[in-house]
Amino acid sequence: MKNEKQVFGTYEWAVENANFISGCSHNCKYCYSREMAIRFKRKTSLNWQNEEVNFKQLEKNAKKVNGVIMFPSSHDITPENLTNSIKFLKKLLNQDNEILIVTKPHLVVIKTICKEFKAYKNKILFRFTIGSNNSETLKFWEPNAPDYEERKQCLIYAYKKGFSTSVSCEPMLDDNIIELVEELTPFVTNSIWLGKMNFLLRRLNMNGINDLETIEKAKKLIEIQSDENIKKLYDHLSTNDKVKWKESIKKVVKIEISTIKGQDK
Repeated sequence: MKNEKQVFGTYEWAVENANFISGCSHNCKYCYSREMAIRFKRKTSLNWQNEEVNFKQLEKNAKKVNGVIMFPSSHDITPENLTNSIKFLKKLLNQDNEILIVTKPHLVVIKTICKEFKAYKNKILFRFTIGSNNSETLKFWEPNAPDYEERKQCLIYAYKKGFSTSVSCEPMLDDNIIELVEELTPFVTNSIWLGKMNFLLRRLNMNGINDLETIEKAKKLIEIQSDENIKKLYDHLSTNDKVKWKESIKKVVKIEISTIKGQDK
C-alpha cells in the first residue's frame, strides 16, 4: 500500500492493527497508547491498567486483509483476557489473514496460543517485546509485565514449537543491547528490531508519572540513546543479518525509511 509519507511505528510492520480492549494491565510507564487514551479522555492515568473489553469489536466479523495484521497494538494479551484473545485471533485467522502477534509475553499465554493455532504456523509471526535483559529494568518501566526470564522462555518455547519468532527491542531500555541481541539471536527465525525510546518526557508527563526517580532515569536513558551512541550500536550490530532498525534509528544512521506500509524491513 503506497503512502506518500514515510511510515513509522506499527506501520513499519503491518498494514493494519487489530484491538478489542481499552487499557492494559501491564501499566508501562512510557506507553504510547496510554498517552493517547489519556489525551483524548478515553482513560485516566489511574484507570488505564483496567482492561475494558470492547464487545462490539470482539464480536465484529473479520475480513481478509491484503497484508499483515498486527495484533494487538494498543493493549496486550494477558492471562486475564486470553480467552477473548483466542476468540479474536480465530476470527482473523479463519479469514486466511497473516498475523503479527506483538506481546510482552506470559508463558501461559504463549503455550495456549501455540496449542490452539498449531495448524496456522504459516500465518503467525510472534514478536516478543524485550527491551532489556535485566528484570529489574523491565520491572521499573513495565511494572506488571513478565520478567526477562519468562519472556526468554516464551521465545524459546515458540521457537521449539516451530513457530516463526522475532523480537521487538523497542524501546531499548538500557545500554546492554548488544548482549541482549547475542542472547536471543539463536531463538529468532525472523528478526530483532531495535528502536529508541520516543518522546519519553512528554509521555511520562501525560501518563501522570512525574516522580523524581523516574524522571532522572528517563533523562539518563535519553543520554544513552544519543546520536553518537546509536551510531556506535549500529556499527557493532550492522553485520547481524537478523537485526533491523526502527525509523527512530534509521533517521540517525541515514538509512532510507520506507513509504510502503507493512514491509517489515
